[in-house]
Amino acid sequence: MANTLFINGKECEYTNEPNLLEVIRKNGFNVPTFCYRPDLTQFGACRMCVVEIEGRGIQSSCTMPPEPGLKIHTNTEKTRRIRKIVLELLLANHDRECTTCDKSGKCELQQYAEEYGIKNIRFAKKKAEDYLPIDNSNPSLVRDPNKCILCGACVRACSEFQGHSVLGFANRGSKTVIQPMAGRHMSSVDCVFCGQCQAVCPTGALTIKSDVEAVWSLVTNPEKKTVVQMAPSVRVALGEEFGLAPGENVIGKLNAALRKIGFDLVFDTNFSADLTIMEEASEFLERLSKGENLPLFTSCCPAWVRYLETQHPELLNHLSTCKSPQGMLSSVIKELVPKYFEGYTKENTYVVSIMPCTAKKVEAKRAQLTKDGRPETDYVLTTQEIARMIKSAGLNLAELEPEPNDSPFGQYSGAGTIFGASGGVAEAAVRTAYEFVTNETLQNLDFQPLRGVDAASRTKDAVVDIKGTKVKVRVVSTLKEAEKSIKELQEGRADFHLLEVMACPGGCINGGGQPRSCDDSKIKVERAQGLYKEDSELQFRKSHENPDIKKLYSEILEKPNSHKAHELLHTHYKNLFANSYKDLK
Repeated sequence: MANTLFINGKECEYTNEPNLLEVIRKNGFNVPTFCYRPDLTQFGACRMCVVEIEGRGIQSSCTMPPEPGLKIHTNTEKTRRIRKIVLELLLANHDRECTTCDKSGKCELQQYAEEYGIKNIRFAKKKAEDYLPIDNSNPSLVRDPNKCILCGACVRACSEFQGHSVLGFANRGSKTVIQPMAGRHMSSVDCVFCGQCQAVCPTGALTIKSDVEAVWSLVTNPEKKTVVQMAPSVRVALGEEFGLAPGENVIGKLNAALRKIGFDLVFDTNFSADLTIMEEASEFLERLSKGENLPLFTSCCPAWVRYLETQHPELLNHLSTCKSPQGMLSSVIKELVPKYFEGYTKENTYVVSIMPCTAKKVEAKRAQLTKDGRPETDYVLTTQEIARMIKSAGLNLAELEPEPNDSPFGQYSGAGTIFGASGGVAEAAVRTAYEFVTNETLQNLDFQPLRGVDAASRTKDAVVDIKGTKVKVRVVSTLKEAEKSIKELQEGRADFHLLEVMACPGGCINGGGQPRSCDDSKIKVERAQGLYKEDSELQFRKSHENPDIKKLYSEILEKPNSHKAHELLHTHYKNLFANSYKDLK
């Protein structure tokens, strides 16, 4: 039953909103905030979201629960004055070299300073000797403490999503900073590289380590052949950078943009998502029949793999030996493109992948994913980075005519597409495993219990009946939820056979390299819907039906889990407990 209160003189309804800020936004008003994120706990640090309540005075709207009859004013002389003072204080202590900042144009501090007309700052600027060094040591992220406004969003994201405390508050008063434990570099703590800290950061204090210039050098070099692949979830998020709606599938437009930029061949990681299912479903059925190393853990998410290697190496035997789709396609490209295309050799062929994930940059550096001294994936660009390249090339993605992928590694099934949403890998695996075992056509391909990307869906369980065998599948997103399943396993209470883990809330659609979605939880839902829509519309919806996959096995790989398949498509892991970063240096 809805209650009512008053916002700026208008009677407004509310139901189960956790705070006044959500009620205000639901009813078409807004107040600024730096520290509030709908998917994180309320913090009330920045004081930008203050409102004036009749009889109560100035209150923080993100921490105050709604009450019937409250009379709230969001834009009074007092609230504007307080917000302007907050902005001036933050800017006085901030490195204001905006033109060279990665977040320029998308920085919330910059945005609000313009909206509130901050032109003169009354407070003394920070002295040059007080500036702290930039930490560029992490393979995926750059930390600039001089741009931090102490909102604490990164600290909460690390703790509440991943169960980690890589970042925390240190010191007191004017000396307060957010930093890794004991002031260490980001390369010497157990970061899993998920990038959720920078995804929630409102300023340039945490940014993605960019490979854009290196890739420009690559595609403009006529002596090098550049092959590009893009992950499933990129297609339903990239358009947001060009004014298109979240969830709109821009894969054809992206193919066109990549060719205009200068890439020689354009393939789709959806193809190797299908390839992953062929190998992983077969691996799962073999383990199930033998009753060994169950539950099987999916291995698509590099942050999850890193977490196991550094925190639970005793459980590595549960991880699928399959490379991620990125790793599989890069390996296939390096091995087979020279056989299919004239002028390509193993020496002059370079692979660039476009991923929603900052952890993929680190995955590409793994020693296990190199061959003959070279990485199989030469560079990884996030969705944000490829958007920047497209813009700097003078292209407007929204206006481009769609183009198809190149063959033979361009065709894909709907099962490959749904990899981008939490539950998609498990659902794709079930579709294929069922038909592998029964030799019957699976009629209902939509496993609704495995779907959902909101906070309430971070752990999902489903039972699949495969000819009388009850297979229990569990899907989790965030490592904090994964740890709960690990505890069940360690205590002998785990009754699931397959565990899909994605480190980012909602899966890859909300990866650390995607356009920002932390301010609006509906964006994740819309992106997931875009993937499921493509799945429903494709000619093939099961990985083993993909004609290009069938051809690859008949001509090269023979069958899933063959010796050749293991050479190209499988990997191994390392116990990195107590020395997490040695293999990256």
